[in-house]
Amino acid sequence: MQATVADTFQEYRPLLFSIAYRMLGSVMDAEDAVQETYLRWQRAAGDATAVASPKSYLTTVVTRLCIDQLRSAEARHTAFVGPDLPEPLPTGPDVAGEAELADSLSTAFLVLLRTLSPVERAVFLLREVFAYDYPEIAQITGKGEANCRQLVRRARQRLAERRPRFPAPPEQRRRLTDQFLRACVDGDLDGLVALLADDITLWSDGGGRVAAARFPIRGALHVGRAMLGILRKTPGDAFVRPADLNGTPGFVAYLADGTPFGTLTLDIAGGRVRGVYIVVNPDKLHAIPPAAP
Repeated sequence: MQATVADTFQEYRPLLFSIAYRMLGSVMDAEDAVQETYLRWQRAAGDATAVASPKSYLTTVVTRLCIDQLRSAEARHTAFVGPDLPEPLPTGPDVAGEAELADSLSTAFLVLLRTLSPVERAVFLLREVFAYDYPEIAQITGKGEANCRQLVRRARQRLAERRPRFPAPPEQRRRLTDQFLRACVDGDLDGLVALLADDITLWSDGGGRVAAARFPIRGALHVGRAMLGILRKTPGDAFVRPADLNGTPGFVAYLADGTPFGTLTLDIAGGRVRGVYIVVNPDKLHAIPPAAP
């Protein structure tokens, strides 16, 4: 019996983590939510009449756990020094090659999701990313079906006002990311600025633990100068490796011993870089594996 319970949970575990990470923007918190879901699944699975659909039950539990956690965080109003970015998630090139899937994992998209209420976020993700139908979403969230439709419509409209509808093709993302790094390493300010949108914004998350800009930096020239300044302050024995992060090409910076100390990803649309996301907060780099020097 226990093997069956565990096997069933493992079948849906990737889905549960995918929902929880997009909801919470934290690998550690998502793993905790998935683990708590498993504990509740173990207790419920012993009653054959309690769980008609394992997928529906597990999705309901993890979604409601995430909603509760987000509401609790809002109630605490925890102070955070500087921009608070989602925790970088290493992903494979197979994800980066699927534009719509990659876009739903991107740092830019996860940041936008934070403009939605916890329930709006859940309903929008379940419908637009995971393709649940409205009766299922209503059951999962405990909201009426008409209400869910209204929440999705409102969330879709709000996000569309802030983000281009179609993500950049994978090959364009990789090419512009490579050009961005090359211009930074060469100290080519003009070449770097040429890649940036006029209204570009750079966010840097140090969490108060590591030196980072406390406010977003806006404008192509300002961002270009900031990037070259960041590189000048990087330890001389550090090294950078390309990596697929949050479904998009990016880079991880390592200390000489191979310890990761920062990540960089870009928001690319319309053939230009619209956003730069830098995470150097050590509390958010646990998912990044060390590298051989």
